[in-house]
Amino acid sequence: MTFSRRDLLKVTAGAGALAAIGQLGRTTAMAAPNGSYRAMVGVFLFGGNDSWNMVIPTDARHAAYLAARGSVGIAASRLTALTGTAYALHPAMAALRPIWDEGSLGLVLNAGTLYAPLTKATYQSRADLRPMNLLSHSDEQAHWQGLRARDFATDGFMGRLTDRMGASSIPSMISIAGSNLAVIGKTSSALVLPSTGTLSRSGYSTTSNAANNAKNNALGVFAGATGLGDVAEASARDINASYAQATTANGIISANSSLDGYFVNPTTGAALTSDVARQLMRVARMIDARGSLGHNRQSFFVSQGGYDNHSGQVNGGTNDTGTHANLLGDLAMALAGFHRAMQSIGMAENVTAFTMSDFGRTYRGNAQNGTDHAWGGNHLVVGGNVTPGGIFGAYPDPVLGGATDVSSEGRFVPAVAQEEYIGAIARWHGVSDADMPYVFPNWSTWSTGGRGPLGLFRA
Repeated sequence: MTFSRRDLLKVTAGAGALAAIGQLGRTTAMAAPNGSYRAMVGVFLFGGNDSWNMVIPTDARHAAYLAARGSVGIAASRLTALTGTAYALHPAMAALRPIWDEGSLGLVLNAGTLYAPLTKATYQSRADLRPMNLLSHSDEQAHWQGLRARDFATDGFMGRLTDRMGASSIPSMISIAGSNLAVIGKTSSALVLPSTGTLSRSGYSTTSNAANNAKNNALGVFAGATGLGDVAEASARDINASYAQATTANGIISANSSLDGYFVNPTTGAALTSDVARQLMRVARMIDARGSLGHNRQSFFVSQGGYDNHSGQVNGGTNDTGTHANLLGDLAMALAGFHRAMQSIGMAENVTAFTMSDFGRTYRGNAQNGTDHAWGGNHLVVGGNVTPGGIFGAYPDPVLGGATDVSSEGRFVPAVAQEEYIGAIARWHGVSDADMPYVFPNWSTWSTGGRGPLGLFRA
């Protein structure tokens, strides 16, 4: 992967040149609880995951599930049952059943974008309380990452969280999925790494090329110059610092690592080759290198695409094969491999991985063996500090047009706000009460009136 100067300026400046200036005066640091290391790993499922086929009820509700889901419903006999609960995972996600059995997998039911607490009735009568542009991919991705449901976001929750953590020579906020909104702060910026290959200086090779060497020398002079003004000086320093960061990161992501050996198909033993697995392998390497990087907190953004399945989501028949099954299988094996890698270095209790997605899908399958854009959905949380057997939120009434369906197709009002879900992870990560309103701009709405962070973690 190569970065041009334009790419690097975008990444290193965060939300722009003003973000770089803001770093010059930053003094507030987030205290680390008990002085212990923490890492959060957000896995964004781009396109809108049909999470109603990821987490499925196995009790009497399964009959209503089958009746409502129609073309995409999965028979109970095919599901990956979760011991001691009335829920199961998609058949392709069997790799996560041992993680559940050991108490390191939690379920969050019907979470989604909310500006204020809503019922079906208030949704219908109070347009001013609805999130803006529901069902839009770009807007809902921004809502999840920026957590401003009725406003335009220029920064994201991981970026704002990192703003409060203080600077380090190598950014503690790392994306293996590009410069997404989630990792743009007001005063901090992410280290963006590729899922394969290493970072290089596009057009600035230091081989025996006189023109390239001249450009490198010019950058060095620019970086050391003074009297150019705050914007120019901050930008120049960040350009050279980013190349130095890339050199350090390249040494970590290109070295041999025993952690890669945990990313295997549990049935065949074959090495995992999916992009989400490769991303999580690199996250594992960066966590393993936390000491040499000087990090006691790290936040990571990874992604998996392909979830916008309006057609061909299932192959038909038992409905547990097809595009969606392949995606969920890759995700489950990658998360399981990542968790085992963390266990191997004694970091499982210090690392939490969690899913996000644009939105859930319609409960009713369509005539093309697919699903359409909806609202609330289910999510997974993986980590050694997760509450064993934890199931949070409320599964909606599976009857179409029911108490929480704002349509006749199964578009459910979320039972859990993103702030309650991600806010719990941020608290565990070490965000102080004083900083929660900064990281979560609508925090006051979700920290009063009996609302607040989910109990995702063991005390």
